[in-house]
Amino acid sequence: MSKNTSEADVAFIQALAELLNQNELTELSVKREYGEDDSLEVRVVKQQNVVTVTAAAPAAAPVAYAAAPVAAAAPAAPAAPEDPAQHPGAVTSPMVGTCYLAAEPGATPFITVGATVSEGQTVLIIEAMKTMNHIPAPKSGTVKRILVEDGSPVEYGAPLLIIE
Repeated sequence: MSKNTSEADVAFIQALAELLNQNELTELSVKREYGEDDSLEVRVVKQQNVVTVTAAAPAAAPVAYAAAPVAAAAPAAPAAPEDPAQHPGAVTSPMVGTCYLAAEPGATPFITVGATVSEGQTVLIIEAMKTMNHIPAPKSGTVKRILVEDGSPVEYGAPLLIIE
């Protein structure tokens, strides 16, 4: 590969990164063909930072809040919702796509809350680029929570369900 080609490739990759930011995309994949045995395949992924914002409960007396701001902030910490992605039993999405809880519309769902699953059992399907990808249970256990709705879009790494 010549120096000009690699400089053009760097400019191309930088343009893809800018396109990713300008259009608020999280992932972009492109294959560029130069010839029969020469191509460039690029996948640009934007790391998303998850920020959880919790509104503090209104203070009963503004004087008490002003007098002890540390004490007033302490009760808000337990009220913070648990991040399902950090749960040890979380099953996360291995790809970007559309999540389906059943094999076809109107069919019985693969899982329900409270159901017992075996390791390797299909728990849902993610459609990506017209391909139906069966997502297996990473471990045996009981389904405690289903965090997605049938037909909803999912991002890479998004929590789908919790198995304990």
